[in-house]
Amino acid sequence: MIILYTTERDYPWGTLRSTHASKTKVMLEEKRLPYRIENLPPGNLWKKPPEMTARHPLGKVPYIEEDGLTLYDSTVINEYLEDRYSWPPLLPQDPVMRARVRMVEQFADEAMLAGNLPPIWMPYWSEPDKRDTERMEKGREGLRTRDLPYLEKLLGEAPAGGYVWGSFSMADVPMMVLAMVLEVDKLALDRFPHVDKYLGKLRERPSYRAISSRTKVADATSLQNPNNR
Repeated sequence: MIILYTTERDYPWGTLRSTHASKTKVMLEEKRLPYRIENLPPGNLWKKPPEMTARHPLGKVPYIEEDGLTLYDSTVINEYLEDRYSWPPLLPQDPVMRARVRMVEQFADEAMLAGNLPPIWMPYWSEPDKRDTERMEKGREGLRTRDLPYLEKLLGEAPAGGYVWGSFSMADVPMMVLAMVLEVDKLALDRFPHVDKYLGKLRERPSYRAISSRTKVADATSLQNPNNR
């Protein structure tokens, strides 16, 4: 069984999860693979204890363990899962389309998951009176001026099917994390109707339940039993 190391915590305003680990969690759910969560204390991401850096030299999540193999970095892990567990396929067979999917995945990973989402998301791990609201607004402005216009244009030109490249693919997996963050933050999407509709569609996928802010940590754990899906 795959062990996914991540950080998840229940708050009165919702259950919060690591953005990059949530990207891998979605992949595991979409592949319908049995896995177990090892929920690390949020403080470990700053303290970086030796048992953590032994598995991930940067002391980050996610990392996974399977059959004696340890892998870190959400993109590397997701590519491994696609290669090892080919059904259902989340990368197209056509090399041009595969490159396009990877291109969008890379943009989402760099521009949003490692760029504009953390300034919005991380303050929610603190009490409301301790949040850096200026930092949060800077992240929102980055989404409004660069990331969401890019995604709006992409979706406006997308093939039929409702996803970035028609059918659900690895390009959509990190966008599930955007849906997760904006479920809590409530950023207005009036200027981005395609994005608004698309995020709603992503939240309807069964895999989204595993990362939704409405799903408590204990309830998400029960989703890992295939009999509960």
